Amino acid sequence: MKWNLRMVAAQRDIWKASELQRMLADAGLVISAGKMSHLWSGRPLTVRLDDLDVICSVLQCTPADLLVPEPIDHSQANNVDEQAERKVVGDSPVVLRRRPGRSGPPL
Repeated sequence: MKWNLRMVAAQRDIWKASELQRMLADAGLVISAGKMSHLWSGRPLTVRLDDLDVICSVLQCTPADLLVPEPIDHSQANNVDEQAERKVVGDSPVVLRRRPGRSGPPL
């Protein structure tokens, strides 16, 4: 997913994060400068659904306007898994083994 807040705000003639931060505060959502920076830069750490509701209300948009799906490149995802398995510690490669009697993480 790609976070598209800056583009949606620009379409509504909001060009500064501080301006949107004031508008959100007027609507009852007080956001710290750090969290606003993450939201504005396109790399939010978390977005609560309640916060998303207020953001959409202020910008008069839908969550679909803010969250744009991006295609997943499965070849890169598989390559990352293979690289993780090939990591070397000291002089020996790391071998991922399942222990009998224990379940693995959910897939």
